[in-house]
Amino acid sequence: MTRKLVCSFLFGFQILLIMLVAISTADAQSSPQIFEVIAPPICQNSRGEIVRFETRTSQTAKSAAGMAKNDDNGKPVIYRFSYERSPAALQKFVDMHECAHHQTGDIDLPHPPRNSPAHMMNESIADCIATLRIRDEIDNGASRINDAAQALASAMAVVGFPKITIDSRLSNINNCRLKDTTADDFINGVLAHRGLK
Repeated sequence: MTRKLVCSFLFGFQILLIMLVAISTADAQSSPQIFEVIAPPICQNSRGEIVRFETRTSQTAKSAAGMAKNDDNGKPVIYRFSYERSPAALQKFVDMHECAHHQTGDIDLPHPPRNSPAHMMNESIADCIATLRIRDEIDNGASRINDAAQALASAMAVVGFPKITIDSRLSNINNCRLKDTTADDFINGVLAHRGLK
């Protein structure tokens, strides 16, 4: 009888341990990893104005997100959302991507309809400029681009982007990384094409 009681107790204790491990694992997976937020880069718009970076809180953003626009006073700004939820390489990429929208004059032009060819071209150009800047301005830039691309792919998958969209974006980033040009020359070409230079 005592042996049955001891066995029952040990079995119950094992079940309790398994449940505690399962609960703590689930809790750890539901709690997002917190990263140190990096300082923003220097950014000027196509008119030579300094772009201000402003951190905003977001309860819904699952990874770093940015928004380039002009504030209520017409001054260029980039809003940074949930940067603490992404590694430094992705934070840097998002900053440079949003800065590119200011550098190419996107912010001062009529915004094309979301997901239209013109909108997607603006996004591809911003990705390319971000890639070129990281490659050329940051120590070990090629490695940072790879880190950013991996983090970007993961973040896009979590949000629900289809694999083909993620693969297309990563292909564009890789093609830009191999371009024989600088970010400044690329930006000047975009501005000239748009009649802004």
